[in-house]
Amino acid sequence: MVAPEPAGDPLAVDAALVEQWLVAFLKDEVVRRRGYTKGIVGLSGGVDSALVAVLAARALGPENVIGLRLPYKTSSPDSLEHAALVAQQTGIQLLTLDITPAVDGYLETADPKADPTRRGNVAARMRMTALFDMSAKHQALPLGTSNKSERLMGYFTWHGDDAASVNPLGDLFKTQVWAVARHVGLPQVIVDKPATADLVQGQTDEGDLGVSYARLDRVLYYLLQGLSVERIVGQGFSQDEVELVRRRLGSTHWKRRLATVAMVSQTAVGEYYLRPVDY
Repeated sequence: MVAPEPAGDPLAVDAALVEQWLVAFLKDEVVRRRGYTKGIVGLSGGVDSALVAVLAARALGPENVIGLRLPYKTSSPDSLEHAALVAQQTGIQLLTLDITPAVDGYLETADPKADPTRRGNVAARMRMTALFDMSAKHQALPLGTSNKSERLMGYFTWHGDDAASVNPLGDLFKTQVWAVARHVGLPQVIVDKPATADLVQGQTDEGDLGVSYARLDRVLYYLLQGLSVERIVGQGFSQDEVELVRRRLGSTHWKRRLATVAMVSQTAVGEYYLRPVDY
């Protein structure tokens, strides 16, 4: 799927081919392997969920895809508008559930003084609770929206926004998501706006991560290729940037796995008992 590497652009992709493959992936995973005819996606108004909505509509038919808006009281009004724009463009069904009463009800009981990080994690997990409950109600498989950059940096709430049944974007860096999003014709206002989890007012992904996606993705790519810190610095990155990414990549590996199992046999589920495609 990755195009021949032009000078200075190791992450170039054939966007048309990626689109075809991801549509085929969703058809295979949702319908053939899981036996569903419908999919449901948490539609945040951001580029990741918007792209999943487009891909799902093309794979399953727009009449078989549900976009679920899950605003919290601090969510940007633009998020709701942009999610509606995606639903209008794709023709998928749009539902809205305000999670504010559920989130605030829990926090008022558990800890009214919870810091913004804890509040954000509660909101993210509440959104996934709602997504899976609506999945059961509508018999629609939950579709993930986390990209490779977020997953490698551990920039997600464990058992929250990365907890879905299938994820078509999990092997695409954020800059590659943008490329495919432009190819499929997503509205420019969605593609161009700063990426944000929309959990805390004023929050942006790049502000939280401490590095732009354009630079982050290339550092991650080089680290995965096995390049040393010194060689990556030689590609035009600062020592601080590379060390920041390297440390976070290494320290968040646990978030990309299921719970660590204490093995007491040779057939531990998830360790030895795997389907062929799990290896």
